[in-house]
Amino acid sequence: MFINEVGVFPNEACLFETLATQAQVRPEITEDLLEYAILYSKKLKDKRWADTFDAVCRIPPSGRLLKVVYKHVGKQQYKIITAYWLE
Repeated sequence: MFINEVGVFPNEACLFETLATQAQVRPEITEDLLEYAILYSKKLKDKRWADTFDAVCRIPPSGRLLKVVYKHVGKQQYKIITAYWLE
């Protein structure tokens, strides 16, 4: 389950605009791909923010690498900060 609210970062409006722009620019990155990347990749600490994690995973059947930067909100809830293709 993903939460779309952003309340921790200082530039909330800017982050909301970034997420909305990314959804328009990358419509092929859907919630099921985000969930797949988070579940089937190692939990890597992000180098910029202390409480966020990175998920880098190869998505079948295309074989492209997807990077997701996310944060845990609850036991099974994630807040997606950004997601983009590495290849």
